[in-house]
Parts: sequence; structure tokens; C-alpha cells
Amino acid sequence: MQHKIPVDTLGPQGKHMSHAVDTCVHCGFCLPACPTYKVAQEEMDSPRGRIFLMKEVLEGSVELEDALPYLDRCLGCLACEPACPSGVPYRDLITPFRAMADDKRKRTVGDRLLRTMILSTLPYPGRFRIAARMAKLALPFRGAFPGGMRTMLELLPASLPRRAPLPPRINAEGVRRARVALLAGCAQQVLDPEINWATARVLARNGVEVLIPSGQGCCGSLAAHTGAGRLARRQAERNIEAFPGDVDAIVTNAAGCGSGMQEYALWLAGTEQEDAARRLSKKVCDVSVFLHELGLRDTGAIRPPMRVAYHDACHLAQGQSVKTEPRELLSSIDGVEIVEIADPDICCGSAGTYNIEQPKIAAELGERKAKAIDATGADALVTGNIGCMTQIANHLAKLGHPLPILHTVQILDRATAKDR
Repeated sequence: MQHKIPVDTLGPQGKHMSHAVDTCVHCGFCLPACPTYKVAQEEMDSPRGRIFLMKEVLEGSVELEDALPYLDRCLGCLACEPACPSGVPYRDLITPFRAMADDKRKRTVGDRLLRTMILSTLPYPGRFRIAARMAKLALPFRGAFPGGMRTMLELLPASLPRRAPLPPRINAEGVRRARVALLAGCAQQVLDPEINWATARVLARNGVEVLIPSGQGCCGSLAAHTGAGRLARRQAERNIEAFPGDVDAIVTNAAGCGSGMQEYALWLAGTEQEDAARRLSKKVCDVSVFLHELGLRDTGAIRPPMRVAYHDACHLAQGQSVKTEPRELLSSIDGVEIVEIADPDICCGSAGTYNIEQPKIAAELGERKAKAIDATGADALVTGNIGCMTQIANHLAKLGHPLPILHTVQILDRATAKDR
């Protein structure tokens, strides 16, 4: 795709954006992989169409406001990347483009309010907990709220678990085999803090010393993927300062967070922190990858046996190319049988804050995913991302067929607990 993009005017990320546009040969292999194309059946709601639109906006041939409705409907799920025979790095285009567009676009008062609520609460566990409790008072009146706010209320659980922060350090059991730093996350600390505890326990049982740096904060993914580039960079810089360099890995247990941290060098391209960002990103890995490479001391057993459907979180499967490791860990547990879900690469519609900002498409995708999971007849669903867990639980409940939904490490924790 030949272009006349004024790369020099786009800042340090311009070369990445230009390369992504150049790599696209407009073949169309991305279309059947794209969830929004499946729903809308519109060319401009496909990765190929969006690349064309971004190219035209950058060249000055299309007005930004005309392109934004299609670009806003992109989930950022990255299903297009493994489907592309040319290897288009779509993430290198969509993320910086959204940051560029955010400085120029016009938003309604309602959109600005919703966006402010999201970015000023979700990345901060203390604020989010307070906001979630206050929101419970509005639940009886949710029908009076506009789509995004109504969805946000519906996604909240019936009750919040008690605060359960991790200590600064958890010692390895037995001979120490590794030393890692753990990203504690944001919304996950409020919605399901037990995931972090299960992660720490499983790591410790396998001889891993776990550090939880006190200075860490939000990974920045929510901000970056919604166009709040400056906020994302500040959050990335904070974590670069907080996480020690003398660890074997920086372990994440939320797909979106891990994928985002691996993009730090792109976010901070051209800054003094770019090299430090690249060094940190190389250490970031999902807990399933780390445990798979380390090797489990004891795979354990689940009694009674259970059939679990495994859901591929987009930013784990597509964003980090992690598919086999969680399945092999689960398969190694005596009593666990994995059943596959139809169309496993299609997003559940969570996609960070997408289910709040684009509730109609997200609801259709969530319903499709819930029906596919229900059709497996599984006893439980297992996945590796808190956003997927929340979205899918909501839509399974709407079907009238709720299932236990667990993180991969929670199954491992149950299987290897000393009192099992």
C-alpha cells in the first residue's frame, strides 16, 4: 500500500505507524478473523478497512471525524495479527493513532463524562472500590442511564469481596528456584483479589520468591487503548521506576495488563525512558508462561473430576501468542478435562472498557461467547483475564446458565493446595 504519510509530523511513533500501513497488502485475510466485521459485515469495520481509513486521515484525504466511528468500534483484540500473512503489526498503528486522534476529536458531554469516570476510577483500586459501592445505590434506576453507564452498572458483581492486599514479599517454599515481581493490577484487586493470592501461592509452592513492589500502579493499558496516550505514558513510567531489574521475570496474571506492558517501548518511543521500557518489557510474561517454562513441582489433582472450557483471552492468545501453555498446565492436573469452545479466537466483547463504550456490539459478542460456552456442557470456565471473566459471567447469567468462572492459577492453586 503506497502512501504519502508525513512521517516526520507524527513524532517518534510515526515510523511504526508508517511501517504498519506499508506492510498491509489489502489481501482481506483479516476480515473473517475480525469480530466487528462478523457483526457489521462492513468493509470499514474490518482491520483492512481501518488501516485504509487511518492512512487516508494521516495523508489528509479523509476527515478524522468521518473515520472515528469505524475506528472507535475496533476492539483492539488483535485477532487480525495472527490471521495476516504479511505480518501487519496492527497494534503499532491503532494505539498511537488513537492517542493522536484523542487530542483532535470532538466528544459529547456524555462521552467526556463517561470517559472521565472510567479513567479516574478503574485504574485506582481505592477509588474503584468506593465508586462501585456508590454505584450499587443507582442499580434500581439503571434503566434511566444511557447505554455505557447502564452497562457499567450491570457489570458490577452483587457484592465485592473484602480487601485482601498482598504483602511486599512472599518467600519461596523449599529451595528457591526463581525470584519474580508481580503486577498486582487495578480492577482485579477489587473484583477478585483471590486471583493474586492464588498466583502468589502457586509460585511460592514452586520455589519462587514473589515481590510485590509498593510503588507500582496501573499498567496503562486502559488509557493507551482508549487514546489517553499521555496518561498511559505516565503510568508506564511509574512502573518502570517501581519494578526492580534484578528479578527473573515480571509476572502478570491479567492478559490485557501483560500485553500492555510489553508495548511500553512503543508508548515511550523517542523518550528518555524508551530503553528502560524495552528492558522491562522483555521481562514481562504471563504467569502461565512462567510456570510452564519453570516446570511444576506438583501438578496436583482435582476431586471430583471436572470438565473445564478454556477461553482464550484476546490479549493472551493474540497479544502475547500464549495458547498452549495454559492448556498444558491445566491438562497436567489429574481430574481436569479441557473442552474447547467454538470460534475460540472471537473476542467476548470485554476488551478493556469496550463493553462500556460500545455496549451494543459488546453485548452481541458477549451473548455469542456465552452461548458457545454453554454448548460445551462444561462444569466451569477457565480463562486468564479479569475483564473476560466479568463479561462472560454477566452474559451467562443473562442466559440463565451461570457457571463457576476461574482463573488458570485458581485451578492450579486448588489442585496443589496442601489440604486438598
